[in-house]
Amino acid sequence: MGDLSIETPAAEAPFPLTEVDKWVLSLTDDEFHYHDWEDLKKVIGENNLSVLKRKPSDLRRYMAWTSETKAQYGSITNYLLAHRLPKAWGSPPFIPNSPVPFDDKSDYTVLINDWPYGLAPGITHIVVWSRTIIDTDSQTGDMTPESRQVVSNFVKKFFVDRLGPEGEARVLWFKNWVALQSVRALEHIHVMVKDASKELLEEWTKELDVHKAKN
Repeated sequence: MGDLSIETPAAEAPFPLTEVDKWVLSLTDDEFHYHDWEDLKKVIGENNLSVLKRKPSDLRRYMAWTSETKAQYGSITNYLLAHRLPKAWGSPPFIPNSPVPFDDKSDYTVLINDWPYGLAPGITHIVVWSRTIIDTDSQTGDMTPESRQVVSNFVKKFFVDRLGPEGEARVLWFKNWVALQSVRALEHIHVMVKDASKELLEEWTKELDVHKAKN
């Protein structure tokens, strides 16, 4: 993996840098303050998603990886289709089995985020990819109330309930506004889970038979 210097001009970045990104790149890892659970609750509760940030060294590595991956595959979407998303999905435009997001197991896949935000220890950043469109408001780029309810119901059933009585206090989720999405062509939501066991994370992220390519 290449190294992208902190002095790299924003104009040369492989994706548009937010003001938060530019500020993070001026810091060292020692100066960086990790997002703890209370901070995440506030940020996500206020839908102030633009302040979520990666650790400085992780952001520089992510920029370098993005640049190299785009050069090799043409786009991040192509890389994800080749290496991370279910082979059974094929290429976009996808044809989901259900028009309702997260209604059919074959239409979504759960992965640990390869490039998580700068989170305090014990917090796992999960991405749930969907081949069913999640409706958004064309004016704001945010989810519609109906979509938000559908996603909330899925998160409760899939994540919260598996964590037991305290599950609701250990799970947060959000969907980036369209303007903040780094992979716009593929639908996904972000889920933060506090103190999930290794066994449970493996259960959530295991590959299902319905995701495998048919011979």
